[in-house]
Amino acid sequence: MGGIVEVDEKIENAFMSLPSEDKTAVIRHGAAIRFSELSKRHFLAGEKVRSFEEKYAVKLSELQESGLPDDADFEMHEDYIMCCHWSDVIEKTEKQMEALRPL
Repeated sequence: MGGIVEVDEKIENAFMSLPSEDKTAVIRHGAAIRFSELSKRHFLAGEKVRSFEEKYAVKLSELQESGLPDDADFEMHEDYIMCCHWSDVIEKTEKQMEALRPL
């Protein structure tokens, strides 16, 4: 664990030694790259949820309210668990992207 702290300190020291305009450029470019990554993940998650909803002809929100049907098979249970994961990814990436917007 000590190695990580040393690397973090080296990065921080190198960053702090940059002129102000370079610090701003690094932060803005880094934020833009991260925003792009999050946007792609958000899109993928949305596609996964849409695919589930098309496959089972039901909105995820409806299933979350009413629960799975009594006759749901193993595959639907597994798909539902994965779809809930992707729904969580959508929420998380939206929050992360919103935090990056001001940068």
